[in-house]
Amino acid sequence: MEKLIITVLGKDRPGIIAKVSASLYALDCNLQNVNQMILQNEFSGFFIVELPGSLEIKTLQQRLDQDLSAEGLQVYIDQISPSDEKQVSGTSETFLITTIGPDQKGLVARFTQIIAAHEVNVTNLTAVFKGGDDPHANIMVYEIAVTHTTDQGHLFEALRSKAGELGLDISIQHKNIFEKINKI
Repeated sequence: MEKLIITVLGKDRPGIIAKVSASLYALDCNLQNVNQMILQNEFSGFFIVELPGSLEIKTLQQRLDQDLSAEGLQVYIDQISPSDEKQVSGTSETFLITTIGPDQKGLVARFTQIIAAHEVNVTNLTAVFKGGDDPHANIMVYEIAVTHTTDQGHLFEALRSKAGELGLDISIQHKNIFEKINKI
């Protein structure tokens, strides 16, 4: 079966995931993964789908456009090749980096450049900026995949140094520890 990633973007409102999943179900698509988020008032959803053998991508695009365009939603479809699904070689450990502090232009760029320079992948990023100088109003949480070849000490020291330079509080924790500490 052919795999696709479907991206849906538009103004947020209740029922978007229900509409998308109902359209996919009506076309006998197998929904494998969903990730969605709201940024301010904007919806973004990512759906990994297996197409049934009889369905063409063009037909899927037309049906989704028909079902969702009246809602003001934009739909983008891209194929996933088998090589896209291969994992990065080697194992990795997940760490969470949290920074809290005053809003400044370029915060995301400055931290992701350090992470990228150490050949570490950001697997998830949440950044909420409310502006102003309130040190608790702005937070960034980076989830990163650190491989065994990464010099963790050097990476973490570079991140701590940048946070200090920018007047930010920083916390770096292994995801397992983070989850244990924050378990409800």
